[in-house]
Amino acid sequence: MLLRMSTLFLRTLREDPADAEVPSHKLLVRAGYIRRVAPGIYSWLPLGKIVLENVARVVREEMDRMGAQEVLFPALLPRDFYEPTGRWTEYGDTLFRLKDRKGADYLLGPTHEEMFTDMVKGEYSSYKDYPVTLYQIQTKYRDEARPRAGILRGREFVMKDSYSFDLDDDGLKRSYEMHREAYIRIFERLGIDYKICFAMSGAMGGSASEEFLAPCPTGEDTFVACHNCGYAANAEAVVTPAPPAVTAAQPPMKVLDTPDTPTIESLVSYVNENHGLGITAADTLKNLVVKVRTPGSDEVKTVIVGVPGDREVDFKRLEAALSPGVPEIFEAEDFARHPGLVRGYIGPQVLRDLGITYLVDPRVVEGSAWVTGANEPGKHAAHVVVGRDFQPDGTIEAAEVRAGDACPRCAHPLSIDRGIEIGHIFQLGRKYADAAQLDALGPDGKPIRITMGSYGVGVSRAVAVLAEQRHDELGLVWPREVAPADVHIVGTGKENQIEVASTLAETLEARGLRVLVDDRPGVSPGVKFKDSELLGLPTVLIVGRGLANGVVELRDRVTGTKEEIPLDEAVERVLAACRA
Repeated sequence: MLLRMSTLFLRTLREDPADAEVPSHKLLVRAGYIRRVAPGIYSWLPLGKIVLENVARVVREEMDRMGAQEVLFPALLPRDFYEPTGRWTEYGDTLFRLKDRKGADYLLGPTHEEMFTDMVKGEYSSYKDYPVTLYQIQTKYRDEARPRAGILRGREFVMKDSYSFDLDDDGLKRSYEMHREAYIRIFERLGIDYKICFAMSGAMGGSASEEFLAPCPTGEDTFVACHNCGYAANAEAVVTPAPPAVTAAQPPMKVLDTPDTPTIESLVSYVNENHGLGITAADTLKNLVVKVRTPGSDEVKTVIVGVPGDREVDFKRLEAALSPGVPEIFEAEDFARHPGLVRGYIGPQVLRDLGITYLVDPRVVEGSAWVTGANEPGKHAAHVVVGRDFQPDGTIEAAEVRAGDACPRCAHPLSIDRGIEIGHIFQLGRKYADAAQLDALGPDGKPIRITMGSYGVGVSRAVAVLAEQRHDELGLVWPREVAPADVHIVGTGKENQIEVASTLAETLEARGLRVLVDDRPGVSPGVKFKDSELLGLPTVLIVGRGLANGVVELRDRVTGTKEEIPLDEAVERVLAACRA
């Protein structure tokens, strides 16, 4: 492949786009890889399309290597496939819904479990047909409420999704492990720094689930890691180690006057100063009221979540724990409809009588005593004991996770970082097979219900992740596996320099390299150098003033090293650099 910048459809920009917030968005637009069409929707220009296809090629090669077979489904799908699994409603506003001219309901596919299941049911019937794994690389659509960060979080994106079909749970575990190993190979080949984390299954359903996260300061996901035992988990999936139940006798509950204590800090200060309790914020019980909507229906349920007062409720953890329900904060008009809930002074003592579901943090154990609302204006209650003065309806993982919290596996302190999800693997089980009644006839003639796994890789997102992880103050720094070309040859300006650059480009292309040559006449060397740095190809060959002395300059974009080499050695030196 030989690309000439004199004819290449490319325009680089010197300024960051006004709506760009993260490095990948700024650099991919400035370097002419992508262009914005609408919020969360982007076009891919020639160099960007090459990078995208290179990522897809790596994914495809590793999926084929593990024995998966590629198919392709339509993106426009009828509603009928999504009704039996409940996801026409569970997905809520995330779905792009539309009607055809006859009024029939359709959606733009956000994911394709139902379609894969139906395809296998239509083609296979015997236990001898299994196991099988199918995959596709295709455009997906999700109506993100806040599309941001360029192609990192878009409404239209390219994804690889694969699905395994097995006769039993042991087979599912083998398929899961094969995908896990394939993903490790994919991300290592792509040159992405990643972490494998326990995760929530969410609307996908299923049991075992792991996320591949790319550590990055701009990531939207928070994950924890234990440097002692290797445990890692998305913050939404972190399990809180519960302390032992308290068996010691507790004083009777006591109602306290606590005027002008709108915050936990003011409450702690007041009761310590005026009631001599000697407590900290961790001894108080904070109660958050939410209304939980069931997607696709008018049902709204009131739920109160209790967490230790020294922690905030992490709404993403709360959403994951209540999924497929959608939690929303109680507003003034909601409190008006629930006069038994005294805003700012809610305690769990009356919630069972009010018929309100009360879920608590795992730290709120049987026998523990708390300072919490007394359900009267200006009053709190002390020595409110779990199991004596109130009984929760269950536990919920909704409190924020903090650095230093105990690892659920070994109890050592956890560290916290931010990351971008680049892959997710699920052991789905039989949710979709049950909905589709996907069975295989066993050797005894009896039906065997198939069990499934689902596995996704964000192909377009991987491009953005590489740009996030691999850039410097000058521009992008692509790994060779995905770069739009192996070498960027720059003829700096004079006619003979451009001619030599073009000759070298043709020779290297004939020797099997992918080559980009800057053969633009009338463009200053400074502009060409800046474009070269911005575009980020791993090897750069400069044909400039040194040509008069028979030398050219070889640059390594990754290490930043530069070296003058004889012109007659340039081809072999570039080949060696590109194949190292």
